Formats: sequence, C-alpha cells, structure tokens
Amino acid sequence: MKTKALRPAPVRLVTLGCSKNTVDSERLVTQLVGGEVQVLEEGSKDSSPNQTVVINTCGFIENAKQESIDTILHYAEARQEGRIGKLVVMGCLSHRYRNELEKEIPGVDAWFGTMELPSLVRSLGVDYRKELLGERRISTPSHTAFLKIAEGCDRPCSFCAIPLMRGGHRSVPVPALLQEAKNLVTGGVRELVLIAQDLTWYGLDLTGQRELAHLLDRLSAESGASWIRLQYAYPGQFPMEILPLIRERENLCLYLDMPLQHASDGVLKRMRRGISARATNQLVRDIRSAVPGIHLRTTMMVGFPGETDEEFQELCDFVIEHRFERLGVFMYSHEENTAAYLLEDDVPVETKQQRADHLMELQQGISLELNQAKVGREFTVLLDRLESTHWVGRTEFDSPEVDNEVLIPAKEAPGDWKPGCMVKVRVTRAEEFDLVACAVPNSSASL
Repeated sequence: MKTKALRPAPVRLVTLGCSKNTVDSERLVTQLVGGEVQVLEEGSKDSSPNQTVVINTCGFIENAKQESIDTILHYAEARQEGRIGKLVVMGCLSHRYRNELEKEIPGVDAWFGTMELPSLVRSLGVDYRKELLGERRISTPSHTAFLKIAEGCDRPCSFCAIPLMRGGHRSVPVPALLQEAKNLVTGGVRELVLIAQDLTWYGLDLTGQRELAHLLDRLSAESGASWIRLQYAYPGQFPMEILPLIRERENLCLYLDMPLQHASDGVLKRMRRGISARATNQLVRDIRSAVPGIHLRTTMMVGFPGETDEEFQELCDFVIEHRFERLGVFMYSHEENTAAYLLEDDVPVETKQQRADHLMELQQGISLELNQAKVGREFTVLLDRLESTHWVGRTEFDSPEVDNEVLIPAKEAPGDWKPGCMVKVRVTRAEEFDLVACAVPNSSASL
C-alpha cells in the first residue's frame, strides 16, 4: 500500500540587511515554491506552530549584527515555547560567526553561510533545481527588481568584512544575466537595479577584462527594461567607457551610486581605497562633464581610526564643493579580522555621531537647494504605491528605498494610474529629501 508523502513544513522567511540579501532570499523562495513549499509572508499573522522560520542575516557593521542577533534570539525563544517548529539561520552573520553563534544560541536548528543555498534548500525538504537559477520570485514591488551581476569582492578596503562573508569576486556570465533580466521584464518588471559589491570589477574573473560596458550595452538593447540603474560602483580605476552609454541610452538612468567613503588623503590611505583625494575630485568632475544632468549618490564614513578634525573638515569641504544629489553617512565600525582592526579605534563614539550629524546637516541644505531648482519642471515618474491621500513615485534619479520620492495628491491624479505606471508630473514644491508634484494635464499613464 502506498503512503502519502508528507509535505514540508511552511516556511516564514525574515530578511535583514542589504539588497544583495534580498536577492538571496528571493532565490530561496523561488526554490521553495518550485518544491511546493508554502512560503509565509514575513508580516503575515499565520501562527502555525509547525512552521520553519529562516532568518537571512546581515553581518556588515555593529548595528546590523546586533539587529540580526536580536532577531535570532526572538525566534529562538518562540521555538523554545513551541510557537514555531524549527529555526534556521542563513546569510552573512551566520557565515562569519557560525562557530561562535552555535555555542551561544543553541536554540537554532541549522546554520548556513552565504554560499550554501543548495544545502539550505535540501534541509527544508526540497530538491535544489538548477533550472530555476534564471528565475526569481521578487519580493520588491512587481515593477522593480534587483539584478545581482556579481558576488563577493576582491578589493582590499581595510574596514570591510564583505570578503570574509561572501568571498572573492565572482561575475555572473552575460547570457545568464540577460535571461534573468528578460524573465523579470516578462513578469512585469520595468526597473532593473544592478547591484554587486563592486559593479566596476564585472567580467575581470571571466575574461581578464572589465566587461561592465558590454553588459550595459546588451541589457539596454535586449532586456526590454524601461529603466536600468547602477548601484555600488567603486571609484578606483573607474571604467570611464560606461559614461557614453549612460549619456546616450534612454533606458540607462542618469544615476550612479558610487561610495567614496572619504576625501582626505590620510584617511583614504589608511582605508586602502587605492585612490587619492585629488583623483577622487577629478573623477567626480569628469563624470559630471561626460554625463550632463547625472545624479550622483555616495556614502561617506566618519570616525575612521586616526581621523583628525582637519581630515574631517576636508571631507566637509569636499561635500560642499561637489554638492552630491544623494548622500548617506556611516560611522566607522571596528570589525575583527579586517586590516583596520589592527588600528586603534581612537575616535570616540560621541565624536563619530557629531561628525555624522554635521555632515548630514550639510547635505540636508544641499539637497533642499537642488530640489528647489526642480520646482516648475516636468519629470517622468515611476509610481510605486498609493499611500492614503498621495501617490508615491520616483524619478530616474532615485533608487528605491534609499532616495527621494515624489508625492502626488491622489485626488488630482487621473483614474488610470496604478503602481508600475510611468506618468508625467510637474514639481510644485520641494522639501529636503522629497518633491511634491501634480499630474501634467492630458498626459496618460504608460504601462
């Protein structure tokens, strides 16, 4: 007599950290759904006591690590009380600190690193299917998706623990990326956000040459995406050949995320960034000259070991001079097993916070002035969602979740608007980090 096979337990996936983690979680979900496993929404109220909770952790800086640990402890308590069945931890924190965590948190059933997806899938009762590699069930809004073009990093930055958690740089071949991009667009995605720890290294491990320009050319011409934007471009040895493509191709956004980290020679040298302050200044000027209208997003780090008041002032002067459209600030986190860990973490926490606050105050004023210059101008906006009395969207100059948004009163919007539409708007008011706009008369939504 045949017995009915038991279905694997439902899985609740909790994703922490960056967009690269988001893609990893989406790939896991794709495998689970392909194996007919029920995947519960992270915020759903399903309280099935036999569910398996999988936490995709971040281990980049201290705050992110603490959030991951707190989340693990929360679900470990739920497991101990019988409110969930099993608890599995994956991702960067698990990869980096597995041995220590196994001893300190015994309530976890299994730990997996960043390169163990097949083993993780099999542990959840599903056969890993290679044919699903080019497919992905996205967790972002259906019109926007991240496209991870490479994994890991070969850069020697002294403060960064990414190579410890994700290994060396590994590019995804162009044909595989094209197929994934086409699948996403066929499924309704209009905006592709290219991500990697360093986009500019793309292809070196495959052909011995930088292939980012070639990839952009193919994606622009063949993917069918309305918008393609670049995040995480390293400034050292920047591939200038991508700039004419960004300038000339309509579906390549006039946008570049390029984390510069600092602008003082002393700090850059201690960071092992491989670029001088002078070269950094010239690079920013060259990019703006080659691509008129481009919006630059960058991140800066304050409180790096040995950062003096004079070096911090150099950073402030740099930000004031170049007036970045988008800027984020991180306080230095002393990470074990990095080269910078050998340096004394000698900038007090209070000083780090003061410097971060001061830099963001400078940026707030710059952002307001740049936004005010947009008042009265018309832009194409990609609608993300309807939120109470306003539609919320973004211009090509804004990446999802981290940049400015455009707010349009819903009562003034045409009735054919819906998420994923591209619409024409006119900016009526500017705030520090957002724009308020109205629909342009007689312009219909583009699907």
